[in-house]
Amino acid sequence: MAEWSGYLFLILKGAVTTVELTVLGCMLAFVMAFLGGLGRLSRHFILRAIATTYIEFFRGTSIFVQLFWAFFVLPLIGIPLSPFLAGTLALGLNIGAYGAEVVRGSILSVPREQNEACTALNFSSWQKMRYIIMPQAFILMLPTFGNNAIELLKGTAVVSLISIADMTFQPQVVRSQTGNTTMPFLTILVLYFLISLVISTSVRGLERRLSQGLDVTKA
Repeated sequence: MAEWSGYLFLILKGAVTTVELTVLGCMLAFVMAFLGGLGRLSRHFILRAIATTYIEFFRGTSIFVQLFWAFFVLPLIGIPLSPFLAGTLALGLNIGAYGAEVVRGSILSVPREQNEACTALNFSSWQKMRYIIMPQAFILMLPTFGNNAIELLKGTAVVSLISIADMTFQPQVVRSQTGNTTMPFLTILVLYFLISLVISTSVRGLERRLSQGLDVTKA
């Protein structure tokens, strides 16, 4: 039992690394989602082209390839990254590309009458987006953002390929040392589920809180 408690501690250390990757990756993905989504809606061709290229590239290529490029190829052109930073960058950019389409679609789903009302009130583009469009669109984004965050959490498993001791890497260490496969992988199965549950519950709570006082028609 004492020996297994030591292995459990090892897996929990990996879980902490996974949570750190998830949080930082989600932060980067959130920023990139808004940059990409708003870029796709820009009136300027260059911004639309850059945003579209980013979205299509990261949605159309494998996360494995993106991770290997970040860790193995970028150092060859003078941009060395630690394994943790490479993992965070690949995960954040990949999920951010999917989130960008969520941002674009949610903004476009706000009723056209809202835009017309803003024009009638002589709102600037910034005022219209800040006070009218974005509060409604953001609530529409939240459920899919939550799903994207869970996908990012599950995607963190790929970082074990570049020797990051995350929640997927550590059970392999335990298995190699003990020969036991069931217990370590059952443990991370439960841990992944619990972390996903925290994410989905938090997003639903935030959605309910932000929806108070707003009449938003969900797509």
